Amino acid sequence: MEEAKRHTSAEYERELQEIRDGLLYMGALTEKALEKGTTALVERDSELAKQVICEDDQIDRLDFELEEKCIRLLALRQPAARDLRFITTSIKITGHLERIGDMAANITEKVLILNEIPQIKAYIDLPRMAQIVRGMIHRSLDAMVSEDVELAHRVREEDVIIDRLNEQIFRELLTFMMEEPHKIQVCLYIMQISKSLERIADHAEGIADMVIYMITGKSVRHQPTCGPKG
Repeated sequence: MEEAKRHTSAEYERELQEIRDGLLYMGALTEKALEKGTTALVERDSELAKQVICEDDQIDRLDFELEEKCIRLLALRQPAARDLRFITTSIKITGHLERIGDMAANITEKVLILNEIPQIKAYIDLPRMAQIVRGMIHRSLDAMVSEDVELAHRVREEDVIIDRLNEQIFRELLTFMMEEPHKIQVCLYIMQISKSLERIADHAEGIADMVIYMITGKSVRHQPTCGPKG
């Protein structure tokens, strides 16, 4: 009887670890998608952009597989307390990561168009935004693994930086369009990429919110971060 309990417990722990590993792998794929998308933009590499679009299917499959594992654990193991929070939180985190993958693919669709049009200026702020956003995704999942509430709060604070960069790009491009109306279409595509990065940052913040809930049992989703947006 004791042997059976130990076996069941070990199997349960293995299943929980599979979910953790799956979340980290899914996060790594979204980070890589953003990195490739940024490189495709800066280097005007359309083949690389097409790779990102094709590879989004893998992120979608992982989302489905991890959600199924979580639901199965909830149904068969009936976890309580901390494990229950981890599993329900994981379902929400996979949703955030899946949307990030979709947005990375959407960004590279715009990159494909921009690569066929003469470049209006060097891309500086967009790569900077992408780098910060990739870091937010990485740190939010690190916070989950290490159960680090402070690190999760740091991710929430970084979202303010992305909001400000997005607004800065918008204002600069608006001025550009007023001065050179024939470049409005190009500017709009760049604005869309910036907005997608801002939305990805929101999803990274959403992951951090879920991690804080997982660790503390308290929701911070509608609480303001340390600085004003804008």
